[in-house]
Amino acid sequence: MGRRGIYVEITIGAPIADVWTLTQDAAQHGRWDVRFSEIRPTGHTPAGATRFAYTRRVPLHTVAGTGVSLGETSRPDGSRTSALRFATEDRLSPIRTGRGYWRYTPVAGGTRFITGYDYAPGWGHLPDLLVRPVLGWATAWSFDRLRIWLEHGEAPERWPLRSVLWFWRSDRPRAARCRRAPLGGSRRDDHLRTAPATLAALPDPEPAR
Repeated sequence: MGRRGIYVEITIGAPIADVWTLTQDAAQHGRWDVRFSEIRPTGHTPAGATRFAYTRRVPLHTVAGTGVSLGETSRPDGSRTSALRFATEDRLSPIRTGRGYWRYTPVAGGTRFITGYDYAPGWGHLPDLLVRPVLGWATAWSFDRLRIWLEHGEAPERWPLRSVLWFWRSDRPRAARCRRAPLGGSRRDDHLRTAPATLAALPDPEPAR
């Protein structure tokens, strides 16, 4: 897909079950993740994966797409994973198709929450030189917004995207609180090398209706 994937890691001072709930419930996911305006489950595959539809509202347009995800909650080491694939036929979307994963690992004092994903650019490779860093930043900012919700009980709506400019608020969500590459690694690494095996088994997303 792209020349390099996107990796974001944050440690959240909350139990793994709580992080799982707010990230796997579609209605809650749409509240903290600025990359989406709405996520709606649409059914299940015979293997138990969840199909969903998503939208992202931008001025004068709404991007719509579909996806499929599959979670693991009983891994031997106590961690959990969620793999997903997504796609859109919207020519105005900067992303055409993509795939990635979330990994939840219990650590002292909370949960290490990681994502790795990559996508095929919708606008071509040259514009993606600008789009990809923005998407990486938006993912990291959203992860810190989620952390604040879980650690302090502050609803995501208290921190709209414009709060990025609230420089006088040191407690605002900040992408800089996230690690953007694995320890000892690089942002330019292939961050899908460590994806769970469930990612390879996922079917294609269904066409948007």
